Amino acid sequence: MEFFCYHRDRSDSLALREELLEEHWSYMDGYGAEMIARGPTMAGDGEMPTGSVHIVDLPDPAAARAFAFGEPGYQAGVYREVMLRRWHNTLGRTMWDFPGGETGGNRYLVLGLGAGPAVDLDVPPGRDELIAYGPLLSDDGDTWLGTAALVRAPDPDTARAVLTPDRYADIDVHNWQFGGRS
Repeated sequence: MEFFCYHRDRSDSLALREELLEEHWSYMDGYGAEMIARGPTMAGDGEMPTGSVHIVDLPDPAAARAFAFGEPGYQAGVYREVMLRRWHNTLGRTMWDFPGGETGGNRYLVLGLGAGPAVDLDVPPGRDELIAYGPLLSDDGDTWLGTAALVRAPDPDTARAVLTPDRYADIDVHNWQFGGRS
């Protein structure tokens, strides 16, 4: 089962986040085989982290909760909230298989929270610019809750356009970059 996990930073937690960076990476290294995508969201300046995205393939919702809430930054109070949802890897690949590579161009997390009938279940045009893409689902996988995408795009508006705008209660776009050890 695939899961989308988004830890959002507290506004005053940068020093603590930096102090725990090696612990965070070591923790994530333990999930290397299960990792589909990972990386920080960044403020508009591209310098200040605002959160961490991890998409993982784990046995069940209990394992996903243990992953999300066992993370050292969460345990220490770096994050103000955690979004954890079942997810479906529509592209069938990891971020390391993205044909555009790890650098070059702007990268974004596009997060559409749904309401009503499912939408955007199929891969949209421009597949070569998608790093990860898939629906957010309830724990049992039966209810569509939205869509999460990692995309390379020239600007946030172009990134947002991968989702059908009038079919979501809200669409957030965040600067994002490939994560992990350099």
